[in-house]
Amino acid sequence: MTEVLLFHHAQGLTPGVHEFADRLRAEGHRVTVPDLFEGATFSTVQSGVDHAESIGFDLILERGAAAAASLPPETVYAGFSLGVMPAQRLLQTREGALAGLFMHSAVPPAYFSPAWPGGVPAQIHVMEGDERGDLDVCKQLEADVPEVEVFRYPGSDHLFTDSSLDVYDAAATEQVLARSLELLSRFA
Repeated sequence: MTEVLLFHHAQGLTPGVHEFADRLRAEGHRVTVPDLFEGATFSTVQSGVDHAESIGFDLILERGAAAAASLPPETVYAGFSLGVMPAQRLLQTREGALAGLFMHSAVPPAYFSPAWPGGVPAQIHVMEGDERGDLDVCKQLEADVPEVEVFRYPGSDHLFTDSSLDVYDAAATEQVLARSLELLSRFA
């Protein structure tokens, strides 16, 4: 069993985020899914981003850190899009982090720490044509950090792993889950 802290995307803690977490749990992993928006959900990515900007990204990062406080340091930090921010911050700054699972985006590492923690792997899952997916950042991370793998999927949808959204891509999500479970199995 691997401990996973999974952060939701800008549309909030949707049924699709819960379903993804349940798929990881079904394979024996312990998955915590905090609500960074305190119950608020949004019908579009932009309205969720607007909400995040109104409450402040610092507050989102603080809520992420608070969610991690009750978990062991030996955790895999995961996030969908906006949720990658607290996940990546914890991976880079919390001693003992096992790995990262970043769906739909990544953040330049220097935003959180001068260096990537040595030996800590991460997977990034993004569609090739996703304008919100920070593909340039993903490619740079892959080039600069040997432990980072970027998996590119055909298409241009952003939150394609959320089964409760119209952009859901079941086939691509199955690949994301299989690759994610392979990474988690390294620590079980």
